[in-house]
Amino acid sequence: MSLKRWDKLSSSILFRNRWWTYRRDTVRLPAGGEGEYHYVDSFGSSLVVPVRPDGSLILLNQYRYLCDRESLEFPCGGVKEGESYDAAAARELQEEAGFVARDWKIAGEFNPYNGVTNEFCRIYIARNLSALKAASDETEEFEQWTLRPDEIEARIVSGVIWDGMTIAAWTIAKNHI
Repeated sequence: MSLKRWDKLSSSILFRNRWWTYRRDTVRLPAGGEGEYHYVDSFGSSLVVPVRPDGSLILLNQYRYLCDRESLEFPCGGVKEGESYDAAAARELQEEAGFVARDWKIAGEFNPYNGVTNEFCRIYIARNLSALKAASDETEEFEQWTLRPDEIEARIVSGVIWDGMTIAAWTIAKNHI
């Protein structure tokens, strides 16, 4: 059985900032009626799982305004207009964690919230890391953590790691580590 697709009749931009575009589409539904769909339009995101030579992983603790709490996460950020996923991954690893990597592997990708955004997040595993000065922007402050895979698992189970992007990426990446 093939599910019926929706037809886009029109699309308008409600608001744009440097990270996303908020859109409203008018659609024709499979039953024939018209409807509106509001969503976040994105160029995608790149998430990096940095692996040290001993097999431990680098995560970042940062403050998340919407939840008003700190969050332990892998380096991740949006792909900018005209930028590739690969370039975004390298930029995020440098800006957030202060590393460059010589070895990269794509572990997979996922959509973080398919009812709200068209974003796809590509997951990279980065190895052969070299430290350099992090260059985060004014909206970001990071505390670097190094954890073993079993410690990541335990922190997910206990709720210490609660970020959905990190949990989804770890689920996909852990078998490639």
